[in-house]
Amino acid sequence: MTRSAPNAQKIFISDCEGPVSKNDNAFELVARFIPEGKRLFTLISRYDDILADIVKRKGYKAGDTLKLILPFLKAYDVTDAIMADFSSKNTLLMPGAKEMLEFTRSSMPTYIVSTSYEQYMHALCEVVDFPFEDVYCTRLDLDKYSGIEQEKARLKQFAEEMSKLPALGLPAGARSLNDLPRKMRQAVQRLDEIFWKEISSMRIGQILREVSPVGGSEKAAAVEDVVGKLNRDVRNVMYVGDSITDVSAFQLVRRSGGLTVSFNGNGYAVREAEVVVLSENAVVTAVLAAIFSRLGKARLMALIREWNPSAIEKFRLQEPLKSCFLRICRKKFPKVELVNHRNMKKLVKESAEFRKSVRGEAIGKLG
Repeated sequence: MTRSAPNAQKIFISDCEGPVSKNDNAFELVARFIPEGKRLFTLISRYDDILADIVKRKGYKAGDTLKLILPFLKAYDVTDAIMADFSSKNTLLMPGAKEMLEFTRSSMPTYIVSTSYEQYMHALCEVVDFPFEDVYCTRLDLDKYSGIEQEKARLKQFAEEMSKLPALGLPAGARSLNDLPRKMRQAVQRLDEIFWKEISSMRIGQILREVSPVGGSEKAAAVEDVVGKLNRDVRNVMYVGDSITDVSAFQLVRRSGGLTVSFNGNGYAVREAEVVVLSENAVVTAVLAAIFSRLGKARLMALIREWNPSAIEKFRLQEPLKSCFLRICRKKFPKVELVNHRNMKKLVKESAEFRKSVRGEAIGKLG
C-alpha cells in the first residue's frame, strides 16, 4: 500500500469491539468459563447500564462491568495466560478492519480507545498489525489477586444466585429506580448488596477497588491525553464508537467541534453521535476518515447528505482506498446518515437491529 504523509492536524480515534472486531471478549470469557455465564454477564451488563445511566452511582462509570465480572472469573480459576490464549484463538474481526486501520494510519495519527482487557487487545493488535503503544485499554494483572481459595465457593454461590435473578432492562423514559418494575428494583438491591457489601468486604474485593476499566469518563480522558501528546485540539478528532462506554468521549468530541460516528451502535451511541453508519464492512470508516482528514468536517457532512456511489466519485478518493471500497460495497452499499431530532428514533431502531444481525443477538443487545 502506498502511504501518504499523515495529516498534520486530524486525529482518528476508534473504539475496538464493534468498529474493529465483532467480539465482546468479556462476554465470551464469562460464557466459556462460568456456568450460565451468558445470563450472568447479561445481568451484570444491564446492572452496569442502570448504575451508570439511572442511579449515576458516585465513582461508577459505564463499562465497569469488566471489573464486576472479575471475582467470578477468579473463582473459576481463570488466569492471565488463559485469558490471553482464549483471546488469541477467538479474535473475530469486522471484515475490512485491518485494511481500515492501515488506511487511516496512512493519513493521520490513529489510536484505539477500548474498554477491553489488555490481554485481548494484545491479541487483536497482533492480528491487525497495530502498535499496542497506540492503544488505551483496561490494564489487568489477574494473577496478582491470590489467596482467595476459601472465598471461591462463596463466589460461585453468588454467581448461581445472580443467574437466577429476574432479567434487568431500562423501560423507555426511565429516569430513576422508581421507574423500574418492582422485581427489577429488588434485583438491583440484591446486586448492590452482593457487590458493594459482601464481595467488597472479601479479600477478592480488592479487585473492585483497583481495576479501572477504560469506559465512560476514562475514554474522554484518553481522547484528551491523545490530543495533549500530539499538541492538537479535540476539534480535529474523528471518534468512532458503538456503545454506552463511548458516550462521554462522544460528548467531549462533539462539544469541541470534532466528528462523532456511531458504527453499528446501540441507542446510547446513536443518540450522542452526529453520523450513523450501518455496515457489514469497516472500510467505510476509512472512507469517512479520508475525507475528514483531507477536506475537513464540513465537506464530509456535505458528502453524507447525498450519500451514494456517485457522490463518492465526486470526492476523488485516492487509490487504493477508492477501489477497495467500491469493490467491497458493490453488492451492498453501506448506510451512512446524519442524525437529527427527526430521524433519531428511526436510526436508533435500525442501528440496534443491524447491530444484532452483525454481532449476534446476545452481544448485539448489550449496552
